[in-house]
Parts: sequence; structure tokens; C-alpha cells
Amino acid sequence: MAGTTKNISIRMDADLKTQADAFFAELGMNLSTAFNIFVRQSLREGRIPFDISLGKPNKETVAAMLEAEWIAKDPSVKGYTDLDELFVDLKQ
Repeated sequence: MAGTTKNISIRMDADLKTQADAFFAELGMNLSTAFNIFVRQSLREGRIPFDISLGKPNKETVAAMLEAEWIAKDPSVKGYTDLDELFVDLKQ
């Protein structure tokens, strides 16, 4: 395999390609490199093998994280140092 390459052509939706180009650029590679990684790993494992992820939370998780930050910084939100007191308030 050393040194010889072949060009291939892959058809995909234009929006999908734009998203893929941006995603793989964030990972430090282009679509061609990502495809080569995919093929090599597939052949090695004999299956579609892996999950490459940026570890970014989805929109719902980001919204929950922002809400948690807001709650933590809001002086009008009651905090608890006693677990029993928390459970009493939760039951109300």
C-alpha cells in the first residue's frame, strides 16, 4: 500500500458535505483523510467500527448547563447544606 494512491469519487448531499468538511476540519483533517481512517479501521475490525466525536453536548444539554450556571449564581435561589432540609422542601 505504500506510495500508490487512487482517486475515488463519492456523491453526497451538498449540505452534508459542508457539515462534514467543517466537522473534520475541527478534528484537524479533511474529508479524504477521514474517509481513509474509516476504511482502514473498517478493514482492521471487519465492521463499521468507531465513533469519532468532539464530545460536544447537544443543544438541550447546553441549555441545561447554562440554566444550572444561572441558578448557581442567582442569590435569590435557595441553597442547601442539609440534605434533610432539601428533602423537606422537595416534598412541599
